[in-house]
Amino acid sequence: MSEIKSLADQLRSNINKQGSPKEKNKAPPVPEILERIRKYDNRDHKSLMHIRFDTDTIKMLNQFKMATGVDVTKLVAFSVHHLLEQHPELKCIIKQFIQQLEL
Repeated sequence: MSEIKSLADQLRSNINKQGSPKEKNKAPPVPEILERIRKYDNRDHKSLMHIRFDTDTIKMLNQFKMATGVDVTKLVAFSVHHLLEQHPELKCIIKQFIQQLEL
């Protein structure tokens, strides 16, 4: 009987270490990048582009929309904007190309 009691004590201790069921149902913290995407304002963007993605990326984008409520258009606009900001060398390539056109 004492073995059963000690096993029950061990189980209770493990459950307490892992947290209560209420704590497990709490939403995980929202990553900073998701907050930045949600705050990105693309309402004044009027130009459209037709772009192609592979099947796996489309699936991921659609699942991202369902999971976060963020429209795919906003995500793509944010992503390209962020890419160009983080890699100014891409803008340099464009500038060099334009300068060569004017020669």
